[in-house]
Amino acid sequence: MRTLIHGGTIVADGRSRSGDVLIAGETIAAVGKAVAVPAAVDRVMDATGCVVFPGGIDPHVHLGLETPQGTCGDDFASGSAAALAGGTTTLIDFVTPRRGASLLDALAARKDAARKSLCDYGLHMSVTAWSDRVLPELEACCRHEGIGSVKAYLAYKETIGLEDREFLTLLDAARALKFLTLVHAEAGDMVAYLQKQLLAAGKTAAAFHPLSRPPEVEGDAVARALLMARLAGVPLYVVHVSTRQGLDAVAAARQAGQAAIAETCPQYLVLDESLYAAGGDAGAAAVMSPPLRSGEHREALWQALASGLAQTVASDHCPFDLEDKRRHAGDDFTRIANGIGGIEYRLGLLYTFGVRTGRITLERFVDLVATRPAKLFGLYPRKGAIRAGSDADLVVWDPGRKWTVRAAGQWQRCDHTPYEGLELQGAPRFVLSRGAAVFAAGRLDAAAGRGRYLDRSPLRGNDGRCG
Repeated sequence: MRTLIHGGTIVADGRSRSGDVLIAGETIAAVGKAVAVPAAVDRVMDATGCVVFPGGIDPHVHLGLETPQGTCGDDFASGSAAALAGGTTTLIDFVTPRRGASLLDALAARKDAARKSLCDYGLHMSVTAWSDRVLPELEACCRHEGIGSVKAYLAYKETIGLEDREFLTLLDAARALKFLTLVHAEAGDMVAYLQKQLLAAGKTAAAFHPLSRPPEVEGDAVARALLMARLAGVPLYVVHVSTRQGLDAVAAARQAGQAAIAETCPQYLVLDESLYAAGGDAGAAAVMSPPLRSGEHREALWQALASGLAQTVASDHCPFDLEDKRRHAGDDFTRIANGIGGIEYRLGLLYTFGVRTGRITLERFVDLVATRPAKLFGLYPRKGAIRAGSDADLVVWDPGRKWTVRAAGQWQRCDHTPYEGLELQGAPRFVLSRGAAVFAAGRLDAAAGRGRYLDRSPLRGNDGRCG
């Protein structure tokens, strides 16, 4: 099958130009002016008035995640469907072994669950405790199992979080095994202390959740995590940065010559802490960690995206139905199901509130949602690029389409959304995954299981090829 995307503005690798994209099978065959005669191809997709850019890569999602409060709503089939509908063609999820469990056994189980995915996917490993068996298992993950990135939590110390000595040991392993370390940077001991104090004072409702995780708790943890990474001599990727204090710590590390990477999420760019004060379902629905912040932090994040201080925008997708959210909304905010959905809204929100407002350029938008994640996580130029030989993962984006976010019509499997009623402009006209038109005219045409696992093994000289 030869497909020609004709008449659009191609945005990739930091520049925009008019031209066509020729696809042969699953890969891009040619890019430029008049790369093929329309009559000589099997299908022509009209991109007139549209922007053509690489399919989005969401490097931080949680599908089928089991938590003490229940399992989140989307599995790999429904979550990847929502991703494709929103213009995201590649996901990277997490393996989160229980303490003491085998990393390789947990990885095998996660790969099995992920086989339902409609789009291509990778996996980050999480280390939830350190023991003598962890290092050889990490080496096997990096050498043979396609893992190129490993996450640690500095919060949740009672279940999956690491002590400083364990985190430093993991950073040493990162230097030896050449994987990228991701960190959830909130000071777990401080959070636990504040939670205990609030509950003892009878402050149990969802409105008190943000008071247990103030901005300073994130700022301290980001600064300390970066200090430990500097001691170990390795880069560090800080997930879901939500505060000015967190950004200040990243900026200081960069100025000192350190490789410090900051990710943020649409919820911290669009929503704010007023949802907690609203109480009821709105307050419970907005419980996530880190929590929503004030406008001061939201503006700092937008400035960081524009300047390059923040380098990726991920969804941190982890939706729960209102029944799960309500269960402990009044009696214990620490037991409210933690997380929100947003996998299908990531591009629309960033385009509407970023590109259309002039906060970021169109080229920066594409870098944030596609190219930079591909480069950071061992997928470029197979993903995140529009060039001959790259996978034909493409979005034909209609910048004029206006639409309203409604839970009733969303693809993700959740009965609400904190973005309800937002008016957005810009949406996919077509989405292609490895050359197949998987989304068009509001309809999805992709079978569960068509997604491929992406090998990102750093110890095999990985070039982004599929495992």
